[in-house]
Amino acid sequence: MTLVDASLSISEAAERTGLSTHTLRYYEREGLMLGGVGRASSTHRRYVDADITWVEFLTKLRSTAMPISRIREYVALVRQGDSTTPARLELLLRHRETVVAQLDEMTRSLAAIDYKISTYRKGSK
Repeated sequence: MTLVDASLSISEAAERTGLSTHTLRYYEREGLMLGGVGRASSTHRRYVDADITWVEFLTKLRSTAMPISRIREYVALVRQGDSTTPARLELLLRHRETVVAQLDEMTRSLAAIDYKISTYRKGSK
């Protein structure tokens, strides 16, 4: 099985990850992929399972509002190898604290919305 046989085109990768082809190209252009995305002899991008797994992790970081600059920092650490594990852990722990604070704020906001809904429902009876 060749690389082309075992890989996905950019449109297939987009479908599998739920991202647009534009976003996949953006991630590559911004240096967020761990390595270079493979190319077929036609020079079209070919994504292997490891690329898809990495993109799925990137989307988790982005969906939790991690800035691109912080993701770049994380990617650089990963590329440097196992010696950077403590630094990667620290970066993710700091981000986790940020996400927990965001969740707490969202929970408080939801409670305020629920209170208003309850108030309006009581008033319409």
